[in-house]
Amino acid sequence: MSANDPKSLIRIARETGESAHVEPVNLAERVRALRKERGWTLEQAANQAGLARSTLSKIENGQMSPTYEALKKLAEGLSISVPQLFTPPSKAQVSGRMAVTKSGDGQSHATATYEHELLAGALTKKQMLPYRARIRARRFEEFDGWVRHDGEEFLFVLTGVIRLYTEFYEPVELRRGDSAYYDASMGHNVVSLSEEDATILWVTSLS
Repeated sequence: MSANDPKSLIRIARETGESAHVEPVNLAERVRALRKERGWTLEQAANQAGLARSTLSKIENGQMSPTYEALKKLAEGLSISVPQLFTPPSKAQVSGRMAVTKSGDGQSHATATYEHELLAGALTKKQMLPYRARIRARRFEEFDGWVRHDGEEFLFVLTGVIRLYTEFYEPVELRRGDSAYYDASMGHNVVSLSEEDATILWVTSLS
C-alpha cells in the first residue's frame, strides 16, 4: 500500500470479487411470474390490466410482442413501472451474510499518513469497503498530491478533530460525530488537527 493512497485497500477488496453478469429478461416468463406472485388467474390478471384474456395468454406464451400501450396496461395492472417488466427479479433467497469484527481485530494496513484497520475482512465480494482509520498526517503537504479512486465515500469522525481537504471545496473542519459523504474520484485528503491522532470510520463503495 502506498504512503498516501487507500486505492490499494479497494484493490484488495476487489481481488476476490467477480464481475456481475445479468441475463436478459424473458418478458413472457417475467409476466407469468409476476401474475403468479400475486396469486391471480389469467382472467383476473387480464381484467386487472384491462386486456383480453387471449392477449395476455399470448404474451405469457411468447406468441406475440405487446405494443407499448399493452405494456403500460400490464404494468399498471401489476402496480409496477414498465421498466420493471424487463428487470430481473431480486433474489428470492436471502444470503444471510454477516461478519462481526471485534475491536482491534481488523486487518491492519499502516501508512505514513493513515493507519487503516480493514473491517469485515472475512466477507468476499462486498459492495462496500468499511475501515477504521487513525489519521497520522498533520499537514496537507505530507501527501504526494490528491487521493482519488472510484466510487463514493462516507466518513464519520469517531475521535478528535480533522480537516477534510477536497479538490473542489474549501477545507472543512469536522469533529467527533460529524460526517461527510463525497465523490471519491474528486481529490481528497484528511489531516488530524487534534493533539492525538484523530480516528474516523470510512466506508467506500466498491461498485
